[in-house]
Amino acid sequence: MPYSLDALAAIVSGAGLVVGLIVLSATRAWRMALFSMLDFWLAAGLLRLSGAPSWPVIGSAAALIAIRRLSAATLRERE
Repeated sequence: MPYSLDALAAIVSGAGLVVGLIVLSATRAWRMALFSMLDFWLAAGLLRLSGAPSWPVIGSAAALIAIRRLSAATLRERE
């Protein structure tokens, strides 16, 4: 994988954590913070996938999508 995509994916992952913490501290809405973080982490996974796709990269992107969909469905049921 090109180093620039790997570095960009790491920056997006870190930004997801920072944005999630900012959303949590500003709104006290942990669901919104969780979805914000998952969106950024999904974007980072897709950036890694756009580089040199391999089975571990494909698996991690698929796992992130599954986690996001399952958490969304579970949290919607509890509302």
